[in-house]
Amino acid sequence: MAKLEQVQAVSSYEISAWVLTGLALFCVLKFSLLPALMAGLLVYQLVHMITPYISRKFPSKRPSNYSKLWAVGILVFIIVSLLSLAGAGLMAFLRSDAGSLTVLLAKMAQILEDSRKILPSSLLEHLPADALTFKEMLTTWLRSHADELQVVGKEAGRVTAHILIGMIVGGMLALREAVSVEHFKPFAGALYGRCALLSDAFKRVVFAQIRISAINTFFTAIYLAVVLPLMGVHLPLVKTMIAITFVVGLIPVIGNLISNAVIVVVSLSQSLGVALGSLLYLVIIHKFEYFLNARIVGNQIRANAWELLIAMLCMEAAFGLIGIVAAPIYYAYIKAELRVRDLI
Repeated sequence: MAKLEQVQAVSSYEISAWVLTGLALFCVLKFSLLPALMAGLLVYQLVHMITPYISRKFPSKRPSNYSKLWAVGILVFIIVSLLSLAGAGLMAFLRSDAGSLTVLLAKMAQILEDSRKILPSSLLEHLPADALTFKEMLTTWLRSHADELQVVGKEAGRVTAHILIGMIVGGMLALREAVSVEHFKPFAGALYGRCALLSDAFKRVVFAQIRISAINTFFTAIYLAVVLPLMGVHLPLVKTMIAITFVVGLIPVIGNLISNAVIVVVSLSQSLGVALGSLLYLVIIHKFEYFLNARIVGNQIRANAWELLIAMLCMEAAFGLIGIVAAPIYYAYIKAELRVRDLI
């Protein structure tokens, strides 16, 4: 009974902090600021992960440790620069002839049209009649989701600016926290606690998903670049499919479905047998990953696959495609808040 009373004892400062945090998270999605938030949190967490090593190199009991300040400042600059270069390199690759998404989509459309002769009639009913129909369907879908696909067209520059500003802000916050100790008043302390939980939830979700995506990409790359060539099968646009596997793999569950669909369709360019073999290999990989994901996600996010799916469905219904990306982070944060109050 005493424990229950302790759980229910919530200060007005915490309630205010919860309301303000919830409003801020809603505005992030409403005004399409999720890329900035994620970029800032990524830089913040990377700096925090490396800062302890710097602290051991520059020990000091003085309030103003300029050596450490410079060291962390240089670290922030390096991390922001590397992330910017990595993003620019990925965009350049996807726009090049070797990794062009346009070429991939055109190739998939042509493969679907050519494969109609070898596919069973029951499956043909669910496929576009020809390449032109496929392109029209894709164009219609892109037009209906134009507001959500903000990295396309004129919105790309604005999103890029948001990401850069987010990384700079995250680096500045990490720099300030690394070289000084804050003493918060009640409301500021409660708000800081919410931010700390959100940052920790981001770290658990994103870094766990990066590990999962990297493992999935590794096994997919072995299949596409090693196994199939040894069998005398050479698929087109292998580098593009590997890059897509990693990028979309950062989205839980749905990302794997997207990359698998691309690989199976491109495999049809060789034969139906190769496509079925690709599908079987990918299914085996993901069955193995279920056990690995259970360990990674269970230890980090503490959420089952069905929980994430429900959260993603609800967020997609409310905010569209951007809600799918935000759902794991938001859900992990909500669970962290409940866990802190010992409610779950």
